[in-house]
Amino acid sequence: MLQFYRSAEDISAIASPVADTYVSHLGRASGSTAVKPVRLAAVVVTYNRLHQMKRTLTRLLNEPCDKIIIIDNGSTDGTKDWLRTLKDPRIRAIMAPGNLGGAGGFELGLRKAVELDDPDWMVIMDDDARPEPGCFDAFLESDLTEWDAVSAAVYLKDGRICEMNRPTINPFWHLPTFCRTAMKSLFGKSRGGFHIPDEAYNGSPQEIDATSFVGLFLSRETIAKAGYPDGSLFIYGDDVLYTLGLRKQGMRIGFVPELRFEHDFNRVYNGNASLYNPIWKAYYTARNGLLVYRFAAGMMFWPAFFFILFKWIAAGRRYGEIRGTYYRMVWHGVKDGLVGKRSRPHSEITSLAARADA
Repeated sequence: MLQFYRSAEDISAIASPVADTYVSHLGRASGSTAVKPVRLAAVVVTYNRLHQMKRTLTRLLNEPCDKIIIIDNGSTDGTKDWLRTLKDPRIRAIMAPGNLGGAGGFELGLRKAVELDDPDWMVIMDDDARPEPGCFDAFLESDLTEWDAVSAAVYLKDGRICEMNRPTINPFWHLPTFCRTAMKSLFGKSRGGFHIPDEAYNGSPQEIDATSFVGLFLSRETIAKAGYPDGSLFIYGDDVLYTLGLRKQGMRIGFVPELRFEHDFNRVYNGNASLYNPIWKAYYTARNGLLVYRFAAGMMFWPAFFFILFKWIAAGRRYGEIRGTYYRMVWHGVKDGLVGKRSRPHSEITSLAARADA
């Protein structure tokens, strides 16, 4: 029987051990399996992308993975019914009370992986991202002694580097990176200053400061020391804040180009600039972006703030008739970000976005 969190109030249990009655065990193990030197669990968060989730699960089942934890964020597209049909004993499905966002889903998934399976390493991904064949074999055969976390190289389906998952070096912690970023920002190309270059994807493993939650491997010891990602962020920035936090605590994150992930995502573009769709996403970009910049920049936060605020304001010209809605979402995001407010309910944010402009 597929079981789940029964109400929104149950989400408070994420921060503490959750009774097994809330967790679905899809299938039963039969016979014995060989004990691997490293026990690896995959955590996948899904929401209304059943076709993508099917592709990702197929790929994961063909990899040497001991457990696959699927967090369903209240999907309404038949995902829950499909999960009920799965019989492989490696699969563990958990139904959230609603859409927790990627951040909430990853926090819940990692907590349940540790609580119920206690693997040596966990790897996290969205439902539209998946390891390329052989990725987990390469990981399990790697020397992991020098890394507390490992980031894979993420590519689009056509083989291009996935820009949204390109790891970074914090320019506020490294003077050469800061100078390079400052110079490139004069030409509107600041990302090229602090993101790792294309050559890194064909080179040796290197240390990084921040990366995304697509193809990020975390050791059990790392989570024991650093805790879990902040699920209250809902979407955007949770991965950067968490990995920067690891580095701030002295841990080492390695970018290992031999480990390859595929990210099959869609985004609306206007020229070279991406547009938020739905528009409420602009709130999370502003709020969580300021939380990231404050953590990363430290004493240099305010100069960075005014530069970023100018970019957000200038971006409004691309939104046409919904420009007022865009500015409203950014305004509320900036207000909450400056004071560190993370408690605004998602329903309130979507209501702000739906409110008609005067």
